[in-house]
Order: sequence, then structure tokens, then C-alpha cells
Amino acid sequence: MAGTSPTLESLNLKALVGKKVAIISAQWHPEICDNLAAGAELIFKAAQVEFETFTVSGSFELPLAAQIKLDQGFDAAVVLGLVMRGDTAHFDYICQGVTSGVMQVSLTKSKPVGFGVLMCDNLAQAVERSNVGLGIGNKGEEAALAVLALWNLVN
Repeated sequence: MAGTSPTLESLNLKALVGKKVAIISAQWHPEICDNLAAGAELIFKAAQVEFETFTVSGSFELPLAAQIKLDQGFDAAVVLGLVMRGDTAHFDYICQGVTSGVMQVSLTKSKPVGFGVLMCDNLAQAVERSNVGLGIGNKGEEAALAVLALWNLVN
């Protein structure tokens, strides 16, 4: 499903001064996750928002890592990963757990958590969603823009 995410030009970047974001990326499928992280970093650099990038083992660890970083003083988090469909129900359980966990962290902490976890049937889908470059569909970029847009909403 295609949609339109916010653009840097549509945001009030002055509302973002002094904000700090934790970018948290899973280590499974590094060829994809590294590109997602690069996309998020590209957005925060362009918006002049401070960030640090962290890694965790897999996508299932992302909610707890986001919670820890928010507790440590970060103003927002962006979680990035790839869960690839296999032959068992594992895919469904991991996807549900990660999605629910990330939402719970954001609601409990009342802080934005950008969701850039890809849930794909095959590697081609993941590659298509992780190309690096402003405006070409990188879901790491889109997750970062979602955080910036939410900050604009509350500030």
C-alpha cells in the first residue's frame, strides 16, 4: 500500500531544537537494516536533530531497547529491523510481538517511537523498502519523518 509521508519541507524544524533520538536497529539481515539506519540518519542530519545509533540482536528486542533508551533521556526512538516470512508461525508471532511492544512503549512513555520494522515475504520486498536516498521509499527515512511530524504536532 502506497501513501504519502511528511517531508522535511512540510515540518517546522525550529520545534525540533534540542531533541535527541535513539535509532535502534536489529542485526539480522545487516544488508537491509544498515540501509534502514542510514535512511533514518540521513533525515535527522538534514533536520539537524541529534541522534545516536544502537544495535540489538533481532527485532524482538527492539521494544525493550526503545524503552531503555527513552528512560535514559532520549526524546524519541526509531526502531528498525526486518522479519522475513518463513515456513512456520514464527513470523506471525514475532511481527505481532514487535508491533504490540513498540506501540506499548510509545503509549506508556508518551514519546514518539518511529516504526521501521519491515515484515516481508522475500528479500526483494525488503530491498525495495530499504534503498537509501531522500524520497525513494526507504522505510527508515519514513520512520524518522514520522517522529519529526509527531513532534511538530505536540510542539
